[in-house]
Amino acid sequence: MDLGLNGRRALVGGATSGLGLAIAHALAAEGAELLLWSRDEERLAGTAAEIAQATGVRPHIVAADATDPGAADRVAAAAGPLGGVDVLVLNAGGPPAVPPDATSPDAWRSAFQMLAVTPIELATRLLPGMRERGFGRIVAVLSSGVREPIPALAYSNAGRSALAAWLKTVSREVAADGVTVNGVLPGRIATPRVAALDEGAAAREGVPVAEVSARSQATIPAGRYGRPEEFAAVVAFLASTAASYVTGSTVACDGGMLRGLQ
Repeated sequence: MDLGLNGRRALVGGATSGLGLAIAHALAAEGAELLLWSRDEERLAGTAAEIAQATGVRPHIVAADATDPGAADRVAAAAGPLGGVDVLVLNAGGPPAVPPDATSPDAWRSAFQMLAVTPIELATRLLPGMRERGFGRIVAVLSSGVREPIPALAYSNAGRSALAAWLKTVSREVAADGVTVNGVLPGRIATPRVAALDEGAAAREGVPVAEVSARSQATIPAGRYGRPEEFAAVVAFLASTAASYVTGSTVACDGGMLRGLQ
């Protein structure tokens, strides 16, 4: 299937690792022009070189920390030389795990800046151009915790849920202008983030990491963790011309893990 992404300009957050990296590769393989965003400029440069070698697409890069209130300004400015952004992938790392009765005000502020304030501000800055051109795709990498809160991930559950609520709200405002707004809920995908969560659980329980991973995979009907490229394929479809009538949705990519109907 031709996804209609050849020549489209895509901005991908968290692009040096895990899901963001897989998404960047998937969009580059479709011929999209890329602006990659993450915190570490050195890693960004290495990722851009890797993608260029694999696909022939030479990405632009911008380093910014999503917990910094100035990050959206910096990233939006870096998109200027592209002449606009057609596809915006909102993706950032996760806050630390913490029991819900042991949170702190400073950590809440940092988590909401990273997971809600910065992505909403960035999308708000880029939406006018999408609406004027009559084409835009905003796809946010959320979490299964938006639908079924995950124990010990209080900051993530709340911050990503706030972003999901904004996505749904704004999707109705921009749909008639050819702009779609969707979220994707990853289940347990084999990324460094999931590995770190398994390692943390193993340390707390005093058991081998393999035991924690096996127990987690046993709760997934597919019987395994997902592959990043499987998740990236869902994002690429939602960014495509073929998905022009899908908006205001949260799509699970979780091997059947979530139990609820909604």
